[in-house]
Amino acid sequence: MIARHSPSLSGSPMLEKLFKLSELGTNTRQEVIAGITTFLTMAYIIFVNPSVLAKTGMDHGAIFVATCLAAAFGCFVMGFLANYPIALAPGMGLNAFFTYTVVLHDHYSWETALGAVFFSGCIFVLLSLFKIREWIINSIPGALKVGIAAGIGLFLAMIGLTNAGVVVDNPATLVSLGDLSKPSVLLAILGFFLIVALETRRVKGGVLIAILLITVLGVVAGLTEYHGLVSAPPSLAPTFAKMELAGAFSLSMLSVIFAFLFVDLFDTSGTLLAVAQKADLLDKKGNLPRLSKALLADSTATIVGATLGTSTTTSYVESTAGVAAGGRSGLTAVTVGVLFLAALFFAPLAGMVPAFATAGALVYVAVLMLTSLRHLDWNDLTETVPAAVVLIMMPLTYSIATGIALGFISYALVKALAGRFKEVSPAVWVLAMLFFLKFAFAG
Repeated sequence: MIARHSPSLSGSPMLEKLFKLSELGTNTRQEVIAGITTFLTMAYIIFVNPSVLAKTGMDHGAIFVATCLAAAFGCFVMGFLANYPIALAPGMGLNAFFTYTVVLHDHYSWETALGAVFFSGCIFVLLSLFKIREWIINSIPGALKVGIAAGIGLFLAMIGLTNAGVVVDNPATLVSLGDLSKPSVLLAILGFFLIVALETRRVKGGVLIAILLITVLGVVAGLTEYHGLVSAPPSLAPTFAKMELAGAFSLSMLSVIFAFLFVDLFDTSGTLLAVAQKADLLDKKGNLPRLSKALLADSTATIVGATLGTSTTTSYVESTAGVAAGGRSGLTAVTVGVLFLAALFFAPLAGMVPAFATAGALVYVAVLMLTSLRHLDWNDLTETVPAAVVLIMMPLTYSIATGIALGFISYALVKALAGRFKEVSPAVWVLAMLFFLKFAFAG
């Protein structure tokens, strides 16, 4: 045990000074292994994010580059500034909201949507610098937090199932079961169960392995074309600095900016605390030291990501895999960042991964997000009803923002009708009223 804390095992003096390896009871080899572990568990985003965002009309190759660069930037800031073993990348759920709600449903251009992401990142920076994040989080009821997480899960499940062809549109019933005899549908279903099997067996990089295996089977079956594995990175020009700030800075886009900010704020906060708790990095009061720096990494990565051409960048709960492998310092995050940069040279592989190969990953992430429902007080209808409203309305309206808005309105209304006014914070009353007015005067 003493040897583990020995400075001689920590690596070079520079790394020791930057990451305080001996103080944290770790060493260079342990941190690098942890970084590789984390990368393998989240590398699926390299394939999934371009697949999702490209449906908006954005260039697939440019999104791939933006995804890798935004992730690397976020990991480097988290590692060097906050010194935490937490990796970042464009977030699942937020990329779906960007594509399927803001662009495809609400008919905003992807440039305007990037502008909304940019502004949400700027607001997040201000919240981090002025330390009012705690006030906002404490003002939001736990039931709504649970409902939002689970609702995004169902939203992702709907997208994954439609991408796979398992669920199709129907003029009579809106949705119905697809043709399960189609090879692409069968491969998508196989991909989901492969992920479940690999993750259950605790195989590192199970999601990534399943995506690549289904892609190979797709090539063999003639459903997708082989384009090679390695090449120079594609051009970033089609998306770089293309966000439309004037269009995003409008009254109609406020709810969109709020949704990006709101989801990222809670997603990041929950992830940071979960990873820090597993790594035993919380102080005696249960707080996370250098929290403002960690949040700054998340918010600045979102701004940089929007500039490069990708949706909101956020902290990944998959970082717990690296922590379980021994990661304790920012060197773990920096290692992940370096691997994302190395991934830039695998653009041909990313380009040939079909939608049916990533569909299983979307549904799997949805299952993980639905587990948050266990935190609900199922004996209190004033808590479960608002959460259920969010949970149901997000996928049915195809909008995370609408689900959040209806959740706030229903929470305030149910509590008021039950005579429990004092349980509703002033912030919730204000937001509920603003959302109500938005719907009332929407047209």
